[in-house]
Amino acid sequence: MRTGWLLWQDSLRQFLYFEEKMMCPNPRNFEAKWVKRVSKSGSRKPSTNLWIYDRKTGAKRYSVTTEAGAKIQPYFDVPPLTDPNVFIFTVIGEALDAGFVRVWLTDATARELKRLIGSLDPETLSRAVIEASQKVAKSDIVEEAQKEIAHPFSITVEAYEALEGAFAGVSDEHRFQLLAEQIRGGDAVSLL
Repeated sequence: MRTGWLLWQDSLRQFLYFEEKMMCPNPRNFEAKWVKRVSKSGSRKPSTNLWIYDRKTGAKRYSVTTEAGAKIQPYFDVPPLTDPNVFIFTVIGEALDAGFVRVWLTDATARELKRLIGSLDPETLSRAVIEASQKVAKSDIVEEAQKEIAHPFSITVEAYEALEGAFAGVSDEHRFQLLAEQIRGGDAVSLL
C-alpha cells in the first residue's frame, strides 16, 4: 500500500505530488514525549500531544492528539525534485521551451477570443495580448467564469509578461477573460 501526498502553492500555480510506501511502524524505531501546548491566541485551544520521533534521525514522524477526538497526524519528508516519483504540475503560466508559456482557457473564453481576433495560433494570440495590455485601463471588470473544460494554448514569454502586468486576474483564464473584455470594449486590436 502507498500514501500519496499533494502539496500546493498558496497561489495554486504549482502542485507537487509524490507517493511513498506505507509501512507498519516498528515501535522500537521510535521514541515519544508528551508536549503541552498553551494557547497564545484565542483561536487555538490548549492541548496535550504525543510527539513521536524517529530514534535514528530525531525527526518528528507523528503527532497524536487525544483531546476533542483522537487524531494521528503523520509527518513526511518531501523527496528531492530529481526523484523520478515526484511530479510537479504547473497550471498557471507554465513555461515551455523556446520562449513560450502554456495557458489554459475554457471553451467559452477560447471561442470568444477566436471570434474577436480570428485565430488562436501563438503569434496571433500573443500579438493580441501585447496590444490589448498596452491599451488596458486598470478597471474592476469581474466576470464569473463558466465551469468548462480548459484547453492549452501557447503564447510568447513577452506576451505572458504583458498579460500578467496589464490584467490583474486570479488565473490565466481570468486574465484572458479580461483581455477579451478589453478587445471587445472598443479598443480593437489590429491583428492583420
